[in-house]
Amino acid sequence: MSRVSSMCRRGLGVLAAMLWAAAVASPTGAGTLDTVKQRGTLACGVSEGLNGFSAKDAQGRWRGFDVDFCRALAAAVLGDAEKVSFTPLSASERFDALKGAKVDLLSRNSTWTLGREAELGLAFAGITYHDGQGFLAKRALGVDGALALDKAKICVETGTTSQFNLADFFRANAMTYEEKLFPGAAEAFAAFEAGQCDVLTRDQSALYGERLRLARPSEAIVLPDVISKEPLGPVVRADDFAWFTVVKWVNFALINAEELGIAAGNLDDALKSQKPDVRRFTGAEGGFGKALGLSADWAVKAVRASGSYAEIYERNLGTGSKLAIPRGLNQLWNMGGVLYAPPLR
Repeated sequence: MSRVSSMCRRGLGVLAAMLWAAAVASPTGAGTLDTVKQRGTLACGVSEGLNGFSAKDAQGRWRGFDVDFCRALAAAVLGDAEKVSFTPLSASERFDALKGAKVDLLSRNSTWTLGREAELGLAFAGITYHDGQGFLAKRALGVDGALALDKAKICVETGTTSQFNLADFFRANAMTYEEKLFPGAAEAFAAFEAGQCDVLTRDQSALYGERLRLARPSEAIVLPDVISKEPLGPVVRADDFAWFTVVKWVNFALINAEELGIAAGNLDDALKSQKPDVRRFTGAEGGFGKALGLSADWAVKAVRASGSYAEIYERNLGTGSKLAIPRGLNQLWNMGGVLYAPPLR
């Protein structure tokens, strides 16, 4: 090898090392966060219409638990909760839309599973709602629990965890059922309402909303049984760790806000607090906003936009909503639930 060739090779090696070091040193890189900032709008994938989670109101405005998370994220990243566009996606198209960069994240009742991360190249940025699969049954069927559903006709959305959990449950309990498959949630609901099946199955939280959509809600009942774990949360592409970190910590900030007693209505008090954990939350100490590639008060902006986790839950799903779903597992860890977020420190 000539001396010139050796020097060139060493020079290329040094250049590669410098580029690698620069990429590692940058908390945001040139990925989704920069794209969102340059675009000036957050692109959020939501469901096609699920009461309490993501649906348009009479004025055409998107509302719901998942929608409020997107607005909190937009506020944290762009400083404005209204700088977000919502793309309704079916269960069958949601992950392809995310992988194809048609949206920056999914915030639409998607279950965190090994296969979806390892096989699809996605990353779940924590759990926003601890759910489980349940059953909405016609009262005329005369059942009071899932174990009484032997030989029932059951409507289910194809290609979802609900379809696979259903098969597992009946097989494990030596029961049989007649499966009625539909390409989307709307079709499955319409078939249930039309009497093509006796039972509709999907996440239990969704069933409370579907029941209210019936012409005669009193003629159906959400059975108490939960047959699976369905951890729901925002999803991003796995190839952008910086963006994953931002989405994850906005989620954690909303949970920590409730634990710290911070809400949209008392942010002025929080900003004057001398408590170390509150000062880190507001950005008065810690410098965590810069580490994320956001402003120092990113968490304050998120809460100002949508409220704490408790406010988001109660407004859309809890006692302040038509659904009135008990918080159950979605209560804070120190209040009898499993909702838990790492500290901002």
